[in-house]
Amino acid sequence: MDMLGTFKLWLKHDESKLAKTCHRCARGVMHFSIPVIPILHPLILRVHLFISQVFTNTVRIFYWTPLFKSRLLTRPRNLYLYSGMPLVLGHLTIEMGDNCRISGISTLSGRSMNGKASRLVIGNNVDINWQNNIAVGGNIIIEDNVRLAGRVFLAGYPGHPIDAQARADGLPDLDSQAGDIILKRDVWLATGVSVMAGVTIGEGTIVAAGSIVTRDLPAGVLAGGTPAKVIKSL
Repeated sequence: MDMLGTFKLWLKHDESKLAKTCHRCARGVMHFSIPVIPILHPLILRVHLFISQVFTNTVRIFYWTPLFKSRLLTRPRNLYLYSGMPLVLGHLTIEMGDNCRISGISTLSGRSMNGKASRLVIGNNVDINWQNNIAVGGNIIIEDNVRLAGRVFLAGYPGHPIDAQARADGLPDLDSQAGDIILKRDVWLATGVSVMAGVTIGEGTIVAAGSIVTRDLPAGVLAGGTPAKVIKSL
């Protein structure tokens, strides 16, 4: 252990008066801050926020957005990226419509299907919020006006085979484990929703937070639970 680590342990655990005094002094230094000066610090905060916003938007406009668009098969208008650029993995093609908003803290991945790339199709006016994980096994189609809240998982493929020995050997999952996911127009998936492979969610349906959708849901309903079931018509 280095000298600094030894000193920290001595401060925390030694029962001597000297160690306790030094510990109090160290905590006092660690938590020290100058008082807020009423005019000065609010002004500095505004300047800081202004500079941060200018820098963030400049990087978004001239760096992240064109880089991400170069990965797409289409050239969407009015694409708004925030918090960087989504991580794109695997064998995947992406088509996107206009007026979409996507968090850079999202992952888009694709599985090779019979040697061909999986296909992610995103319609117009779609929101894909922070920490979304969209795993495409074949096709995932997200139609117009769909809203995906934070931590949504579209699980088009599992990533591992069912057989334990095959997993231990590092073999890939099987084609039969993958499946398409279709989110019809105006669907809203609330925070933490997971949608399994082979599921279609009907137009205008809302899925409650934390739900796991394992079967098709009809149009125009509120659904929720594990597995998700229809709660009521909208």
